[in-house]
Amino acid sequence: MRRARVVAPLLSWVLLAAAPAVPLDSARAYNPLSVRIEATEYRGRKALRVVEPAVNQGGGIALANGVTFASGTIEADLAGAPAPGAEAGSRGFIGIAFRVQADPQRYECFYLRPTNGRADDQLRRNHATQYISEPEFPWQRLRKEQPGVYESYVDLEPGVWTHIRIVVDGTRARLYVHDAPQPVLIVNDLKLGDTQGGIALWIGQGTEAYFSSLKITPK
Repeated sequence: MRRARVVAPLLSWVLLAAAPAVPLDSARAYNPLSVRIEATEYRGRKALRVVEPAVNQGGGIALANGVTFASGTIEADLAGAPAPGAEAGSRGFIGIAFRVQADPQRYECFYLRPTNGRADDQLRRNHATQYISEPEFPWQRLRKEQPGVYESYVDLEPGVWTHIRIVVDGTRARLYVHDAPQPVLIVNDLKLGDTQGGIALWIGQGTEAYFSSLKITPK
């Protein structure tokens, strides 16, 4: 039996031949957790704006309603930059969380640090992409225990639309950026194991983020 393909152009969920489309610029398709979301336009595109509420000092996710993902491909167009008034250490952290568990604080995630992409410091450039598995494997633990294994360099610009593709197969995942034919980050040991869960838009502390498309192709 052929599996349906889940497509979310401009942040709407469409399960082909199975469910009605949500309006293309609607925030109703997402459940915000520790973030605020709103439909808007950004750099010529309809988009969803995702920011932290003022009272929150950490990051958060906007969980796509009614979506379960195990293995396959996730594609997104996103743009992130430090929010106005953010601390100096903010990098515009933006990415996609996948296999989000019933406890939504448990998930796998690839994210970008856009201000690191063209920094003058080479070590900082090497931290332009990141894999994490919350809550047991945040970036601090991964960098300390296996430096350089779960992050890498890629050319990025803050606030500019960037295309990413995440390919997941069992306990392996690959991150592709800018339609490059080769992955910029390879993870062969996803920390949650071979499981399934939700898909979410992800931002880190002090970030103003925009997402204009999200497409999911199950394996």
